[in-house]
Amino acid sequence: MFVSLGLRLFGKRYYLYIWLALLVTWLYALFTGMRPPIVRGAIMGSLFLLAEYVGRQRSAIIALVFAAAIMVGVKPQVLWDAAFQLSFLAMAGLVFLSPPLQNWGRRWVTSIFNNKAIVASIVNVVTDGFAVTLSAIIATFPVIAYYFGIASLVGLPATFLALLALPAIIAITILAGSSGLVFFPLAQVFAWVDWLFLSYLILVIKIYDSLPLSSFEINNPQLWQVWGYYAFLTITIGIVSSRRQVVGLLSKAFSKVQQLAQNSANCLSRLPRKWLIPGLLLIAILVWTTILTLPDNRLRVSFLNVGQGDAILIQTPNRQNVLIDGGPSPQAINLELSKKLPFWDRTIDLIVLTQPQADHVTGLVEVLHRYRVRQAMEPGLTSNLPAYQEWLKLVSQKQINPTLAQAGQTIDLGKGVIMEVLNPPSPLLKGSADDIDNNGIVLRLNWGKVSFLFTADIEEEAELNLIARRANLTSTVLKVAHHGSRTSTSPEFLAMVNPQVAVICVGKDNKFGHPHSQVMERLTNHLGKNRIYTTAENGAIEFVTDGERLWLKRENRGSR
Repeated sequence: MFVSLGLRLFGKRYYLYIWLALLVTWLYALFTGMRPPIVRGAIMGSLFLLAEYVGRQRSAIIALVFAAAIMVGVKPQVLWDAAFQLSFLAMAGLVFLSPPLQNWGRRWVTSIFNNKAIVASIVNVVTDGFAVTLSAIIATFPVIAYYFGIASLVGLPATFLALLALPAIIAITILAGSSGLVFFPLAQVFAWVDWLFLSYLILVIKIYDSLPLSSFEINNPQLWQVWGYYAFLTITIGIVSSRRQVVGLLSKAFSKVQQLAQNSANCLSRLPRKWLIPGLLLIAILVWTTILTLPDNRLRVSFLNVGQGDAILIQTPNRQNVLIDGGPSPQAINLELSKKLPFWDRTIDLIVLTQPQADHVTGLVEVLHRYRVRQAMEPGLTSNLPAYQEWLKLVSQKQINPTLAQAGQTIDLGKGVIMEVLNPPSPLLKGSADDIDNNGIVLRLNWGKVSFLFTADIEEEAELNLIARRANLTSTVLKVAHHGSRTSTSPEFLAMVNPQVAVICVGKDNKFGHPHSQVMERLTNHLGKNRIYTTAENGAIEFVTDGERLWLKRENRGSR
């Protein structure tokens, strides 16, 4: 749009239309937070404009690959970002799949409406739109299934109809936003018009979402299935695009098969022995790559960044995975686990649901769908929360070994790593300010000289009860209860735990005002400001220990 605007305003004089479009492109990228899809689009757009400037326009795939290479070079972790993967694959689908699909559609239209040029041109617009939409769907289907466990059966018509409103939405939104900086009543007029198109978009989504069998769940898709799909798709595209050459090659190959079979033994015997070295080197590299991705002999405790909720992953030296809570977002827990667990590891040995509330159980429901879980522990509290009812149903359906937590239980995780259950007591606390919070599961993980205390959402009443029961609370790392709520982390409890480091699992700019200023003041007085970490500021926080020493890795600030 800005290229067209620049050409109308300046013509091709001094290439001002290119510089205008470049400026607007990167301003947009900055204003939207430099997210991977936006950066990819900005780099591709910049390459397109620079190629226009020097008169060397090339195919879109070159710009796409170069954009991806730049992004990966700057931040290699972006390869594991679902948004980047979907954006890149959608563009690749448009590059490789859209042209042949559009050609087939146009041939079909020509064969039917041969003598009706006006009708054929209208139908061609529709078939082109379907071809573009179908290309993106084919290219992204397995990744969507892998991350979200769902496949849509109405994506093609829904996306096509939604696309009809998008140009107007984009243009009018720009007008509303820019005019609002100058004359607010005019911006309101644009916004009212925009509301019509946005309402249409929402209506399309709601109609297709309400249809029976609009989508179906895909349980536990495996990574090898995703790679197999793309391998098959790549081979198919190659065969279709070069079918004549493929047929010729196959015929030549078939005629030479017998001759090659007869001469293969002689050829192998004549090969110099030094030629074996590259092959053996390649095998060694593959073997060592696999070995280096295996878990080491250290204990890893990761406080995952899942927003306003708890999710803690424990990876033991004995190669066991323990997940405590899953946070409020299925997408967030899937993304965080994919960063921490090797691609080939889809097993969680123990899942602990500390309490049946949405910010603890919602993500765990998704984990039960996607991972093989061996054992599940919960406090056995009563709740009508839909996510908790779904948890109970899945634990039963998947025949996961259930365990009710009770103070005094001990779990041996191997190689000296011990996890103790400190709460809930027997009988359960009743009549407190919040019985669900105060009867949450409290765990203490210990290995050698290093220990962790996971306090769920317990409040001051449960903290004092733990002190009265003489529970072993002293710990190196304290997971601050209830996201730093003022009803928890009492001075008495903090003194008994006497931690060296505190971690607060909390969402950025949450509506509850967590962590509370009083709690932060207590922690600061006890630990100092530099030993308090929050997932809102630091992202995922990982502790690594050998039982003697403790290392800390912060997603946003490296390690120490």
